[in-house]
Amino acid sequence: ESAILREKRENPMLKGVPLPDGLALTSDRECVKNCKVVVLATPSFAVRTTARAVASLLEPSAVLVSVSKGIEKDTALTLTDAIAQEVGEGHPIVALSGPSHAEEVGRGVPTVVVSASRDKAAAELVQDLFMNERFRVYASDDVVGVELGAALKNVIALCAGICDGMGFGDNTKAALMTRGLTEIARLGVALGGRRETFAGLSGVGDLIVTCTSMHSRNRRCGILIGQGTPAAEAVKEIGAVVEGYYAAATARALAQKAGVEMPITEAAYQVLYG
Repeated sequence: ESAILREKRENPMLKGVPLPDGLALTSDRECVKNCKVVVLATPSFAVRTTARAVASLLEPSAVLVSVSKGIEKDTALTLTDAIAQEVGEGHPIVALSGPSHAEEVGRGVPTVVVSASRDKAAAELVQDLFMNERFRVYASDDVVGVELGAALKNVIALCAGICDGMGFGDNTKAALMTRGLTEIARLGVALGGRRETFAGLSGVGDLIVTCTSMHSRNRRCGILIGQGTPAAEAVKEIGAVVEGYYAAATARALAQKAGVEMPITEAAYQVLYG
């Protein structure tokens, strides 16, 4: 993978977006040594193993930034909690999240996200580092709400795609998104998030973009399912990680454990796995 990036100076998933000349590419983990900030940008299933692989190489005060969206499959932990278990409590951990398809960020399309951490200074450091005139960052201390909104919206986006694939209309999708947000917030609050976070960028903002955009792998996968493709086959056909497929199972387990009603998530689970 890094050989392709080095040779072509662009990511095959982001054609036409040249990588900056000053960007060095390596597959050597040692590169995180002496770094004050380290960004972890893997699919959710690889977050823990990646954090474990770099843990012993990190500077004692290095800030870790998680840009992955999901819930860890076997533990039902948020990704920042999974990272914390691997690297220890000494490192401030920040979730950077919001309505931000890479296809648009890479082309400088104006985008707004949120930097969330229990450590206010770390959230503000990441805000300062990432902010530019096309990419605005708000800071938050509700890391639970931000991460759950980001992970659970993928389930609703799959459902939105299924609606599209079945030929339903905008009315259906609006109802689905609105009621979907209600149940996401219900679970989020039960797990310690703040209700207003779900009305923000990482909640309703990310939900809108993922349910309505063809950049969304979750929505595209849902369209195939709505047209009659078996779920596992549809996931394979998308050819990249469909986070909503995994999140449906985890969200359902979390809802049952917390005693929270999530009828849309339950229906998604039955369609995907039943």
